[in-house]
Amino acid sequence: MRLTTYLRHPWTAVLARWGRIPGIRTAKVTFAAVLAYVAADLLNTTASPILAPLTAILVVQLTVYQTVAEGLQRVLSVLAGVLVAVGLAAVAGLSWWSLGVVVGVSLVLGQLLRLGPHTLEVPISAMLVLAVGGAAAPQAAAGRVYETLIGAAMGIAVNFAIVPPVHVESAGSAVAGLATRLGDFLRSLATQLRAGWSRQDAQDWLTAARGLSASVLEAGHSLVRAEQSAVLNPRGAEVRMAQPRLRTALTAIEYCTIVVRTLCREIFDRTFYLPPELEAEAYPPAARLALADVLDVAAAALDGVATVAAGGEPVDITRARVAELLNELYQRREVLGRLLLVDPHADAAAWQQHGALLTAVDRLRVEIEAAVRPAAQPWRPPSLTKGPRRAARRVVGAAEQTLPLVTNRSRQVVRRMMNVAAEAATDAAAQLANPDPRAPRFPSQRAAPNPQAEQAAADAAAAALRAAADSLAEEDTAQPVPRPGGTEPDPEQDRPG
Repeated sequence: MRLTTYLRHPWTAVLARWGRIPGIRTAKVTFAAVLAYVAADLLNTTASPILAPLTAILVVQLTVYQTVAEGLQRVLSVLAGVLVAVGLAAVAGLSWWSLGVVVGVSLVLGQLLRLGPHTLEVPISAMLVLAVGGAAAPQAAAGRVYETLIGAAMGIAVNFAIVPPVHVESAGSAVAGLATRLGDFLRSLATQLRAGWSRQDAQDWLTAARGLSASVLEAGHSLVRAEQSAVLNPRGAEVRMAQPRLRTALTAIEYCTIVVRTLCREIFDRTFYLPPELEAEAYPPAARLALADVLDVAAAALDGVATVAAGGEPVDITRARVAELLNELYQRREVLGRLLLVDPHADAAAWQQHGALLTAVDRLRVEIEAAVRPAAQPWRPPSLTKGPRRAARRVVGAAEQTLPLVTNRSRQVVRRMMNVAAEAATDAAAQLANPDPRAPRFPSQRAAPNPQAEQAAADAAAAALRAAADSLAEEDTAQPVPRPGGTEPDPEQDRPG
């Protein structure tokens, strides 16, 4: 963020830079640790319940979602280590071989549970419980689990109740900073084009353009953190309102960096088609000035994109200004196109490279326009059950691919049973409605049981069972069992034409 913004609005600038009130996380961590210690001491978990405040300190994260995930993983890792230690402590005490067994089993268990960075906490918890040994091991294990639960609960509660963090301002500042940096790059490139040109200059600018990818990754991480801060957060409405604007701008700016890198590559490649003493004449002076004017207008439009991302002024006003700049960019691009016009029969390489350069300019204009375009639909935080549901779908899909014969046969049998049962039910309903057309019908009287209708229903059930059995028998004789990795035979090939 610029120095003038800090001087004019220091408090707003600090919030935009850090996304929260300065010192609030320190206060929350301290309060959570003290609260966890008091709660564990009142519950008399252990003589010195230091593990509860330690867990609270480690659990409080930048977002509520990360705090909950951190707490659950930490509780799971401690519980897994305690179970391993208690199971081994009942058999043997602390020795070199029992320590090796505990560490090995704990690490394998942590990998199976996918605890990630918390995998090492499994053997640590197991070793601390195993060191107690004897009859005191279960009591030490219970105390460690209770203190971990208390610390995790206090950390989650404090982070949720006291100013739950949202990182909209920091994400907007990161995206706006990326747009500003790209605009400054285009201005510097335009200045270099006006001053002169050489092959070394073209290579240096191409290297600098490739370095913009790191800034894109940083802005992407900041926006992902802002999106995560909306999950399980009562203040998530701020993120839901700003996320479509920021995500649209970031996606378009990322494409702009790719287009700028392509543009610099085309300029650099053009110098290889001329002798070293003529490399400065890769583009005529008038064409270089026209290209510099195009880049200046594109840089000004990117400043408007930065304003939209930062939310510094009404979005409609900024979009209108960007639209005017893009119209001017199109006009200057037309001037550049006329200056780069060559006969493809006279110089095919120049015709191809100039066309690629103009295409990059057109693409840059399209992406800048997309960066300030309103979002097509609102954004919602990702569901916490999305991962488990995706895993369940993968399991079902794998089962269907592994057992195609069973799946297809069961579907065909059920379908045939339903068809036969439906036909039989229709016939039975017709007989119940009018068993004898010659007999008069009285609505006020209940119909007597009809032996013929009951016999029809029984025949329908028997027919459905026979159809299912016939279907299984036919498919067992007609279709061989597919081998693993093989393909199923096509039933259409065996049918007579």
